[in-house]
Amino acid sequence: MAFSFSNGSGRRGRRFGGPSAMSEINVVPLVDVVLVLLIIFMITANVMEFGLDIQVPQVRRVQNTAQDLPVVSVTKNGESFLNEKPVNINLLPQNIRQRFHNATAVYVRADKETPWDPIAQVVAELGEAKFEVKMVTAPTDAASRQQR
Repeated sequence: MAFSFSNGSGRRGRRFGGPSAMSEINVVPLVDVVLVLLIIFMITANVMEFGLDIQVPQVRRVQNTAQDLPVVSVTKNGESFLNEKPVNINLLPQNIRQRFHNATAVYVRADKETPWDPIAQVVAELGEAKFEVKMVTAPTDAASRQQR
């Protein structure tokens, strides 16, 4: 059983004979937008850096280590941070022992423009507390790639 609501003139569609409305969603523009956004996020993810802005000195040869040790960072202004949290230099050994119970060594990362005095104070405090100090540097070829 079929019903027909046409006026018998043989025309289909709308009032003036135009094409009937599509009931499907066109997903091609949606996919295009999503792919463009994906590309933008992939490009900007490499540019974005999180953490403190410290440029370590460049050296010819750098040892690769994969140890998980506490990191003491010294900024250009001489401020000290223990794993990106501000810390007093005089309380540095106690904070390291509280947060890292079995640590025997500490990475010291200082900006290349930092005066020597704050770095020397940090190294002296860590040495006095019997921590092994490991200085963080960057290889010259990797550092030149970052400046581009």
